[in-house]
Amino acid sequence: MQQQQNMNQTNQPIMPEPPNIVTEKDSLYLTDMLSWNLLAMKKAYFFANQCQDPEIKAAINKAGQMHQKHYQKILSHLHTGGQNQPTNTMNH
Repeated sequence: MQQQQNMNQTNQPIMPEPPNIVTEKDSLYLTDMLSWNLLAMKKAYFFANQCQDPEIKAAINKAGQMHQKHYQKILSHLHTGGQNQPTNTMNH
């Protein structure tokens, strides 16, 4: 009975905790997430500086700040994991 509760719909065991390692695929996905947020942040700040309308400029800056927070949050999670840092995250 207990074993049935620890299985998901595809009959694979459910992990109670994530593993203590980051696979290469995980690392690539984390690098992509960092890159996407960094690019979105840069574009938002660039386009905000092009705007003449203060309301639009503020809205775009707010979006840029959101992406910056996401970027920092991902980095903080990686740094608290110590060895779980992906390589080459800043090369994009």
